[in-house]
Amino acid sequence: MSKSSCVPALRRIADLVLEAADVEGLAHLLTRLLPGAVGVPQVTLLVWDRKLETFQALSPGETQIHSVEPGPDGVAAPETRFLLADGAILDTPGGRGEGLLVPLMARSGLAGMLVLGPRRGRRRVPFRPAEARLLSVIATRAALALENHVYQKELISSERMAALGTMAGMLAHDLRGPMTVIKGYAETLIEGPLTPEVVGARAALIVQMVDRLERMTRETLDFARAGSRLARRPVAVPALLDDLLGTVAEEVPTLEVVRESTAPEATAWVDVDKLRRALGNLAANARDAMGGAGRLHVHAAVEPSSGRAGAASLVLLLADEGPGVPDEIRERLFEPFVTRGKKGGTGLGLAVARRFVEDHGGSLELLPGDAGEATRGARFRMAVPLASPAANLAGPAPGTPV
Repeated sequence: MSKSSCVPALRRIADLVLEAADVEGLAHLLTRLLPGAVGVPQVTLLVWDRKLETFQALSPGETQIHSVEPGPDGVAAPETRFLLADGAILDTPGGRGEGLLVPLMARSGLAGMLVLGPRRGRRRVPFRPAEARLLSVIATRAALALENHVYQKELISSERMAALGTMAGMLAHDLRGPMTVIKGYAETLIEGPLTPEVVGARAALIVQMVDRLERMTRETLDFARAGSRLARRPVAVPALLDDLLGTVAEEVPTLEVVRESTAPEATAWVDVDKLRRALGNLAANARDAMGGAGRLHVHAAVEPSSGRAGAASLVLLLADEGPGVPDEIRERLFEPFVTRGKKGGTGLGLAVARRFVEDHGGSLELLPGDAGEATRGARFRMAVPLASPAANLAGPAPGTPV
């Protein structure tokens, strides 16, 4: 490849490296586009793993970076004789083959290496000065991209570990109560003769505690499963509301659901089970806020979209008659592990409810209090688009998971 054709191609690749979204995209540029640009049969990318103190590699024809095992068969890379250093090509004494080694030096040190195969029509030095300088620019930018990727992974990992630590601490605290009750009553059942009434009452408490443990486990798993797929299906809005509010009445029997509007006629493409869970979590919170029993006011309506291409939404306004949400936690109410002083909860109920609603492309928010309303407790607004985002672009989708 001549100088006139190689230099522009290298400049384009140098610009594209700045736009690479992730390591896989960067590896595609370097292992798929660079060989053709400089006239070499292959380019191998080696990424240095600081924690494991080993290289990860992506060779031509591969799509996933993998660890390089010790030994001669660790990765298929050409043997090198030349080294790129400070924008210049060096002929290393005792080097084997005709390949070129390009270190990827970042701010924190070595980020990886590029191994270029022998160049077709090789001269005494395989690359001209202008080409070597552009290869050096590509190497510098690639090194910075790899370093940023490593920092991002470490940041995500540390955040996950912090979240897991918080979750483990909360679960250890919250699980201890039900487990103590279960153990205590189980021990009394085997200690001596008890009347059938006492046995039944204590067994019922044990079942209640096990149900609480199951709920805590389910909420924790729901919160951990980010970005889960939705099993959407078409359902008439009146039937959907009957289903959702009927489930609330069954699962939270001490809560009186006051339905303050007629169900609008429309069809929704939704994951009914996810919405049941979201509404059930809101209802359980309302019950707890009202001391175990009370009324939940529900107003349903279909509202048109505020945007030109969006779908209309089913909007539920929910209000309990409790004391309301304290000002100090209103801004953080939907964050994990934030509670209103309840016993036996993980603080994940509202976080899970919002996640399920947002998975639909909708929103769940706490409304400000209004002294003019008949109900003075917590007021929530749940909005769920009637059609899936894909349906907005391509028409209604079949009843398959979206």
